[in-house]
Amino acid sequence: MLSRIKQANPLTFHKKGTHAKALLALALVSFLWGTTWVASKAGVKHMPALQLAGIRQLIGGLLYVVFFAAKGRTFPKGKQWWPVIILSILNFLLSNGLSTWGVKYISSGLGAIIGAVFPLWLVIIAMIAGTSKLTTKAIIGFIMGFVGICIIFYDHLQDFFNADFRFGIFLSVTATLSWAFATLYTKQQAASFNPYFSIGLQMLISGIALTGITRLTGDHIPLSQIPLESWLSIAYLAIAGSVLAFMAYLYALQHLPTEQVSIYAYINPIVAILIGAWLFDEKLNAFITIGGLVAIVGVYMVNESFRRQHPSKRLPS
Repeated sequence: MLSRIKQANPLTFHKKGTHAKALLALALVSFLWGTTWVASKAGVKHMPALQLAGIRQLIGGLLYVVFFAAKGRTFPKGKQWWPVIILSILNFLLSNGLSTWGVKYISSGLGAIIGAVFPLWLVIIAMIAGTSKLTTKAIIGFIMGFVGICIIFYDHLQDFFNADFRFGIFLSVTATLSWAFATLYTKQQAASFNPYFSIGLQMLISGIALTGITRLTGDHIPLSQIPLESWLSIAYLAIAGSVLAFMAYLYALQHLPTEQVSIYAYINPIVAILIGAWLFDEKLNAFITIGGLVAIVGVYMVNESFRRQHPSKRLPS
């Protein structure tokens, strides 16, 4: 099955040098998904967040589906649709939709830092399932992560009196939980369907659903009123953030352990904070810098402890 998946890959990777290419794909994901926080922030300044996410996913999904349909790929049949539908909800409707909505109320850098806690969810889910236990290193890591978050939010204490800020935090945290479940489910189901074609179908399904939701709720503006800045954001998010980054992400997930792939979450905040400070004059002070580093080191320690308990195997080539 995976040999057919590799043949369907539009990047046409060959077996030779696969590990190096997987690391390169991971580096691409680390940078591109860091920039998408900033692009989302730019876009939602002038239009409803869920409408932006819906249009982005519609465009990205159509690009994928048209490409693979032209190559003669068959659509899922019967029960094969279930993983696609479930992941469209987890990956896009919830995770991408909510995180895009969240940055309407908080900075892109803060949204990316919250996104960096997603590896902790992987460990917590494993603990609840009874497949992992807390080690001393993991406990120290959790404490460091908590302390780091406290340092970051010390500078935002006043913001918590703002209901919109609290709502943005809630949306962003919920998005990371959904993404963690999606990551685990993708790893389990990767051999049962073509992930490259599937990701396009997921985007398309979610894009249609989000567009329908914004229409029903009235939370949308006419396409003719969407300004150029938002259209540029949508184009970047659809092509770089959706098509290119997701192909690289799935390729890395196929050829590297899940926990190793999750390191992109540590790099995304750094990219988002630096670019956000440069383009939008978002806060970049000692509290955010030190707190972010402490939190990310804590997350790394927890994740490393989990990885040592559960050495992952790559999916067969």
